[in-house]
Amino acid sequence: MPSNSAALLPSPGADLVVGPVEVPEPGPGELLVRVRAVAVNPLDDVKQWTGDLMYRWLPYPAILGEDVAGDVAAVGAGVDRFRVGDRVVAYAVGMERGRRHGAEGGFQQHVVVRADLAAPVPAHLAAEQVVVLPLAVSTAATALFQRDHLALPHPSADPAPTGRVVVVWGGASSVGSNAVQLAVASGHRVATTASPGNHARMRELGAEIVVDRRSPTAVADLVAAIGDAEVAGVVAVGTGSAEPSVAVAIATGASRVALASPSVSFGSLPRGGRFGAAFVRTMSRLVAANVSLQLRARRRGVRARYVWGSSLMTNEVGPMLWRDHLPAALAEGRHVCAPEAEVVGEGLEQVQVALDRLREGVSARKLVVLL
Repeated sequence: MPSNSAALLPSPGADLVVGPVEVPEPGPGELLVRVRAVAVNPLDDVKQWTGDLMYRWLPYPAILGEDVAGDVAAVGAGVDRFRVGDRVVAYAVGMERGRRHGAEGGFQQHVVVRADLAAPVPAHLAAEQVVVLPLAVSTAATALFQRDHLALPHPSADPAPTGRVVVVWGGASSVGSNAVQLAVASGHRVATTASPGNHARMRELGAEIVVDRRSPTAVADLVAAIGDAEVAGVVAVGTGSAEPSVAVAIATGASRVALASPSVSFGSLPRGGRFGAAFVRTMSRLVAANVSLQLRARRRGVRARYVWGSSLMTNEVGPMLWRDHLPAALAEGRHVCAPEAEVVGEGLEQVQVALDRLREGVSARKLVVLL
């Protein structure tokens, strides 16, 4: 049997420590993956920084991590899409409620993943390239295609143009970069926001309209560029994106906004989520902002709902994305790995380094660690 080790979160607010763990066994419908690359996400940072404010069901020591790419080391019963030795990229869901938290956490050398949340990696792509995708593309697909969000027609290789516009606020982000591509693949025109340095990249990914997200007239600029076109919905990505996204929906007559980020950053909370004045201030701002946003949206006939990326594993969006769309789209170059990967280092010890870098702020990049 191979050995295994993981980057463990020993307690709320602590740094990750690398230590030995058992090699998990895949159950029915699962794969055991020898991980070659992982990426870090804001969810990992939020869990580490805020303690039990989120994912309070996770036991300590916890194994965080959602984005993995590597080689299939073992196949569980009933799996017919993959064989031992296949290169795969997968969405590890060990942080979610009801899952095997230790076996399915991504920050380890051997991880169990659901076969229906995995896709083969084409020969022309390296592990560090594709590992930027799992959580981001899953969240984008949930926002765009799930029935309780924008409910768009599913993407295809040759989509029929709908004439409608999808607005993605925060297009250069991980979720935004994938939302732009998936919306185009479903036959929609895309209007997005990004810093000027990322405008060309947004157009390469398929966006037709790109405005400066930092401009004080960004909402008005988007609305003017969209004109009389029907807006199918708005995807809000990034802290502070909810309010302008609802404003765009109101101005254009769109009825749905998918909220992929909170209105207030958790960065102002004390590390470990300790209760105190800073905690009270941040949570009060968060609640007040959300109540104000929801009241404004409802008064104008806009439904604004928060997106939980892992919900696609309970409905048709998961297999649509991971089985039907992503494998061929990656192989044929119709879906590109975005944003660009930045390799922080090699070894599980570098995962904490990547999280520290993420907390400082990263633009149009996904931080990756090689194993």
